[in-house]
Amino acid sequence: MPLSLETVLQAPVDASCKGFPYTQSPLPLEALGTQGWNLLQGDLPFPVAVLKDSALRSNSAWMRRFTEAFGVKLAPHGKTTMAPQLFDLQLQDGAWGITVANVHQLRLCAQWGVPRVLIANQVVGPQEREGLWDTLQAFPHLEVVCLVDSVANVEQLAAAAPEPRNGLRLGVLVELGVPGARTGCRTEEEVLALAEHLQNVPALALRGLEAYEAVLRGPNSAVTIPQFMETLNRLAQTCWEQDWFAPGPVILSAGGSDYYDLVAQSLSAPEGATEVVRILRSGCYLTHDSEFYRHLFEQICERSPDLKQWGKGLEPALQVWGVVQSLPEPGLALVTAGKRDLSYDIHLPVPELHFQPGSHTCPQALAPEHYQVTALNDQHAYLKLPPEAGWKVGDLVGMGISHPCTTFDRWRLLHVVDEQWNVVSAVRTFLA
Repeated sequence: MPLSLETVLQAPVDASCKGFPYTQSPLPLEALGTQGWNLLQGDLPFPVAVLKDSALRSNSAWMRRFTEAFGVKLAPHGKTTMAPQLFDLQLQDGAWGITVANVHQLRLCAQWGVPRVLIANQVVGPQEREGLWDTLQAFPHLEVVCLVDSVANVEQLAAAAPEPRNGLRLGVLVELGVPGARTGCRTEEEVLALAEHLQNVPALALRGLEAYEAVLRGPNSAVTIPQFMETLNRLAQTCWEQDWFAPGPVILSAGGSDYYDLVAQSLSAPEGATEVVRILRSGCYLTHDSEFYRHLFEQICERSPDLKQWGKGLEPALQVWGVVQSLPEPGLALVTAGKRDLSYDIHLPVPELHFQPGSHTCPQALAPEHYQVTALNDQHAYLKLPPEAGWKVGDLVGMGISHPCTTFDRWRLLHVVDEQWNVVSAVRTFLA
């Protein structure tokens, strides 16, 4: 069922929002795709963030095929985009629910009508605990689970439960971690002790177990991801045999955007359990990127060669376009997009396309060995190019990004474009 997005789609957008034409009167979001705007014809202000419609839909369909082939479910991490229209696309393509990182994101999902939300984090702090229970009361049909990794965390959540509860219970997943890494119980014994402790906490229901395998990233990890998943499987088997899981499907979750193939292959249901939901939480697959996740996806395809038979696979859907504002010396162009517009927390942007108004009929691909962004200021990109490239002030540059989350953080409005760079719709983000 589609999400309840009327208030989002009908909300007015105006020139106070970066990326909206300066002289255009305010428009409802749903009308932006009917204005006849074209990126290459100067109808949008620069810098501007765009999503390629064909890539979005292709990526969504690819992940649906992946989850069906491996018999897993997907709860994509919503913090990647915080865009309810994209959540709607993911849910329509079979996602089990949406993953979030905090109560603020949970409450937005509840307002939009997301049916299931997995908070892949511990909920701490008085306002957060109060807001979590308030959401459960206000949206009784919403299914919510969150992570716990300590008795203190469990007791604080339980103490915040309203009285009378009238049967209201919060679903929790015990998190398995590794020493020196992020959150999570450090040993198997801690996981089992916490699972047993939950049997005496009426306000909470143990729904399953969770882990985040990317904490093992790197060649020097003493534990492989399949070994980590096998530990989670073994713990789930013990909890099942002890009858510690609450009624309903048992949830086992791992699988961010880095190694979801290994998780899908390694995470298994407890023997004897009839209802088990294995949930991946990849959030970056939908827009993908031009550097970090592109390389990781290549590794996934090398580990699972059969995936190459599914066509071109995931492709970058997100670009930020800027204008050449200065050519102060041979081999250097300054482009009007910087840290306020582009990801730079993992890698610098990747110059991908060049369009020279009056000379080109369509954007020209840029060879990565000849064109590189070497630095970013707040509003400038330093673009290295061949001295004889023939670029001019006013040329347009389309830049791919590395790590989509921190580009979405910078934009409240992203235009969705077709193959001819016509704006066919627009996406609104709700940063958190």
